[in-house]
Amino acid sequence: MFEGLGRFIHRGRKPLLIFTLLFAVFSGVYGVGVFGDMKPGGFENPDSESRKAAQLAEKAFPQRAPDAVVVYRSKDKTVDDPSFQKSIVGKVESLPRDVVTGSAHFWMTKMPEQVSRDRHATYVALNLHGGDDNAKEQSYKKIKDKLDVAGLETLRGGPVPTGFQAGEEIGKDLGMAEGFSFPVLFIFLIVVFGGLAAASLPLLVGGLSILGSMAVLRVIAQFTDVSVFAMSLVTVLGLAVAIDYGLLIVSRYREELERGKTGEEALSRTVATAGRTVVVSGITVAVALFGMTFFPFAFLKSMAYGGVAAVVLSVFFSIIALPAALAVMGPKVNALSLRRRKREAPAQAPAEAEGHGAWYRLAHGLMKRPLIVTVLTLGVLLALAAPFARIEFGANDARQLPNSAEGRQVHNILEKDFDGDGVKSIDSLLTLAGEAKSKEQGAALQAYADRLGKVPGAKGAQISGVEGTFARVSVKFDGVAVSTEARDLVNDLREVPLPPGAKASFGGETAVFDDTLDALADTLPWMLLYIAVATYLLLFLAFGSVLLPLKAIAMNLLSLSATFGILVWIFQDGHLENVIGFDSTGNIEPNMPIMLFALIFGLSMDYEVFLVSRIREQYDLLGDPTAAVATGLQNIGRLIVSAALLMCVPLAAMATSGVLTMTLFGVGMVIAILLDVFVVRILLVPAVMKLMGRAGWWAPGPLARLYSKYGIKETDGIPDDTSRERVPVAG
Repeated sequence: MFEGLGRFIHRGRKPLLIFTLLFAVFSGVYGVGVFGDMKPGGFENPDSESRKAAQLAEKAFPQRAPDAVVVYRSKDKTVDDPSFQKSIVGKVESLPRDVVTGSAHFWMTKMPEQVSRDRHATYVALNLHGGDDNAKEQSYKKIKDKLDVAGLETLRGGPVPTGFQAGEEIGKDLGMAEGFSFPVLFIFLIVVFGGLAAASLPLLVGGLSILGSMAVLRVIAQFTDVSVFAMSLVTVLGLAVAIDYGLLIVSRYREELERGKTGEEALSRTVATAGRTVVVSGITVAVALFGMTFFPFAFLKSMAYGGVAAVVLSVFFSIIALPAALAVMGPKVNALSLRRRKREAPAQAPAEAEGHGAWYRLAHGLMKRPLIVTVLTLGVLLALAAPFARIEFGANDARQLPNSAEGRQVHNILEKDFDGDGVKSIDSLLTLAGEAKSKEQGAALQAYADRLGKVPGAKGAQISGVEGTFARVSVKFDGVAVSTEARDLVNDLREVPLPPGAKASFGGETAVFDDTLDALADTLPWMLLYIAVATYLLLFLAFGSVLLPLKAIAMNLLSLSATFGILVWIFQDGHLENVIGFDSTGNIEPNMPIMLFALIFGLSMDYEVFLVSRIREQYDLLGDPTAAVATGLQNIGRLIVSAALLMCVPLAAMATSGVLTMTLFGVGMVIAILLDVFVVRILLVPAVMKLMGRAGWWAPGPLARLYSKYGIKETDGIPDDTSRERVPVAG
């Protein structure tokens, strides 16, 4: 199958390159418009109880929770100064009513919570026009430069300004990451390949993947919401995966040229071996990423759309456009070499050359004491995973921004200088059996509010709105809105008996947080089951073994647990804050582990497929599992390490972002990749495969026949490896 594809590409190389060029032009022109079609947010469950409460509140009552919070502060004046009052009230009243649908300042509400303890600062709560986050952000853009008051320090915060500032910061960070990554990657590729021509090809695949993914996301955005965060994944993953796959294809093609093959023969063999590995790897990564669509959150779904598009296009261009370019270049792929040409060595069998390198010796060294290596490695991974058991989840709020951002400054000022939160509450939105203003319903409603106010943890409750048959009761409480204690309070409030015939939905920041974690917990088992089953089937079809897929899944879970343990130790516990440059919030945003799980699981399987594909190739040739592991690692070890280090470049650049979620993403991915390659694939895999022996490649008769008929193989014929000699098995 793949060998035939290689011959087809060689014959049609020029038309395929013309098609690739046209695709790149179209994607660049059309895809750039995706930025105007994407939306902020996407972290809430649209079908949750808290969302229904929000919709009911929007329908029946003036909006309670503000979209923007603007802090005004004076060095020498207090809120008791008439000029202070006049300047702020005048500014609020001058804002366009078609943009600002509601406002609340201290001189209107008389709420002491809206004045700082030193009385030199106050805040104004604003509600913005718009039916969703995107529309509200557009409204904010119209007034953000009109909020300044002469003589006063003005700081813009709250949900909408914070989201807008986060988007701007991410866009700036992505631009810097791309500007840093491309030249650094090019330099690294020159070091790996030793020449300019070969080094440029993986970057070409990366660029095509990013352009194509932008076009795909824009198409998807016409039918459903796509989060602005999806572009960060497309940029990093598209570049990283494409370079990995391009590196594998180009390296194998040069290897075939060194064996004396030319033209169609070298290309068909490259596509049959490395191309097959890329396809299996890409499908495995895409399957893991697709698991994020199981969740109801637009953020995770968008990450899945962008990630799958980037991976699928990277595979497509790696096995179609890249081989076509290699077919045109031929031996010129080694052109512009920066290395001195070595004197031609005497001809020797490839297996002999492959059998005595450093990787070969390392593999045999590990396989001499496989049980000790396995136990020690597992012990290290389990120790690293230990902090994961105490992970704490928190919301994606202003603390994600750097201290220089206005939204973060507003959050810090409200926490430090103000007593309480004038708008923080847990709201019960009720649909009553009769008119809320009737004597009977009013009495039942007041009795319900009294019961809510007496729940342990509540600091009182009051009826904050009545309209027709609808009512709202707001419960005050102390502490952080997104905490375990606040979640417990929400669930206790839900148990309070309702007025006769009434129905209630709880809303507010705490209820949203509780519903988010419940949705994640309900969906996660199904995602895990899907990924495990799909991955097992794919790996069985790739390798024909019933045990190797189980080994791969178990090792991935160990690697993931260790990575999450390290992330909890760093970002939740606050270690290395000064080194990395972040401020710990004491928790982890709950969507991030889900996204990291899908990405890391897929990419870890990426390296598993790279390594085991080469081992399987050697096992088919040599017939000995020990020799197959040693020669397989000798052939692919340097390439896997190079691919991992290259992938870490854009991810490390992402880790320098000023937005905490992006920093956590970048650091987490770098840790996961390095841990997976240097600990799991290089140390643990050879030891475990030695312990498994021939049983590692075993499959019962019916499954062996199934693999023989439907397995993902290089070719339907006999592999063209007759030039190789068998490597003696080390005793």
